[in-house]
Amino acid sequence: MSEALDQDRAAMRCLVAGEDLAMNELMDRWKTRLTSFLYRFTGNESVALDLAEETFVRVYQNREKFLPEGNFSSWLFGIAANLGRNHLRWQRRHPSFPLAEAEEVLASGNPRHSSEMRELESAVKTAIALLPPKLRETLLLTEYENLSQAEIATIAGCSVKAVERRLSRSRELLRKELTRYLHP
Repeated sequence: MSEALDQDRAAMRCLVAGEDLAMNELMDRWKTRLTSFLYRFTGNESVALDLAEETFVRVYQNREKFLPEGNFSSWLFGIAANLGRNHLRWQRRHPSFPLAEAEEVLASGNPRHSSEMRELESAVKTAIALLPPKLRETLLLTEYENLSQAEIATIAGCSVKAVERRLSRSRELLRKELTRYLHP
């Protein structure tokens, strides 16, 4: 058992016992990874920050539901993935065009990257964003969070075989979308 897993479980035991400062330890350890996952999931930095904050609120509110023998990262990313899916459903029902965000992205160009690299990065981000939410979630949890297929199955509420199919399908769709970059 890893030291980080032990630390997470110990912090959760403290949190359940009423030691609210243990929440700070969990937030310090997980905020960056969680926010990165949510950013890649939603494609919006401010939404990712809000959802990460809401995830930690839910962890605190549901601290007594955490199983002491459970894997904290799976539980945490499960909460975050649910919030992300809910946000995407809400966004589909309430579409908008965030002009300020588009201007911010255009203004923040990084001169270190060549235009080809920026184009490729943009194409990859766009291709990932175009994936159906279930496929996007599976791909992000696998490639960026390095979670096992069993952990992802727990988070997504499906079988390991379904995770394998989703991962295969997401990679196939990305390959099709990015063909011109893969085979110039």
